[in-house]
Amino acid sequence: MDNDVVQDIEIEILLDVLLKRYGYDFRNYADASLKRRIQRCLTVCKFQYVSEIIPKLLYEGFFLEQLIHELSVSVTEMFRNPSVYRALRKHVIPDLKTYPFINIWHAGCSTGEEVYSMAILLKEEGLYDNARLYATDLDERAVQSAKQGMYSLDLIEEYSNNYQKAGGRNSLADYYQIKDGMAVMDGSLKKNMVFSTHNLATDSVFADMNLIFCRNVLIYFSPELKNRALNLFKNSLVRGGVLCVGKQESLEFTKVEESFSRVTNREKLYYKKVVPGAK
Repeated sequence: MDNDVVQDIEIEILLDVLLKRYGYDFRNYADASLKRRIQRCLTVCKFQYVSEIIPKLLYEGFFLEQLIHELSVSVTEMFRNPSVYRALRKHVIPDLKTYPFINIWHAGCSTGEEVYSMAILLKEEGLYDNARLYATDLDERAVQSAKQGMYSLDLIEEYSNNYQKAGGRNSLADYYQIKDGMAVMDGSLKKNMVFSTHNLATDSVFADMNLIFCRNVLIYFSPELKNRALNLFKNSLVRGGVLCVGKQESLEFTKVEESFSRVTNREKLYYKKVVPGAK
């Protein structure tokens, strides 16, 4: 039996332990991506074999947080793909202004840059006081980092450029303070934010959302898990609510495709269709 086959068996056992011991289901993540992340975990933890991880998971619960952190993908930035935010201002914000209160869910929020981007946009559009932003991620460390809202000053110039390209009306510097060499997001941006862990593979809906952001997460899912997550979003959105996915992602050829229509031809923004008698 060659090494690749043995490793596949080890990974299957590892994923079974994660599910049965802790309720985390990675079985339907894309194989190639999952194997890369497991290999990264072996390197970081100085293990040679996947099977070395298993007893630590079974008997050392504190190792779970490190493993989930290594298996999760945290790649994000403020006002990423600025044209998306311009499209939000033009096509989505006018509709959101018709509601007395709005709920927005950032699923797979990573370290929170896009959540703060949304808060800034809502402030500039006069909507923040009537909004609640839910920021969730599988990775507890990422959620805690998002809650702190502290970012390297080395990134701020890029974030500021994105903000201006996104139609920002002020200066990004108006929304953070510099402390201990870090850019700390203003506390006024956090007052209507709720941070928590959430597993798109196993957890349930967030009801009555007007807008859901889930960008560059679905690309790591198998078709089965992608359809589960998209159905979760569909059931979480109000009629006419908007779903935003990543630049390389699409609802085409998914089980929810017929339930949505494109907001624009370029940006991956989708309206949930209004079906008579449905939510």
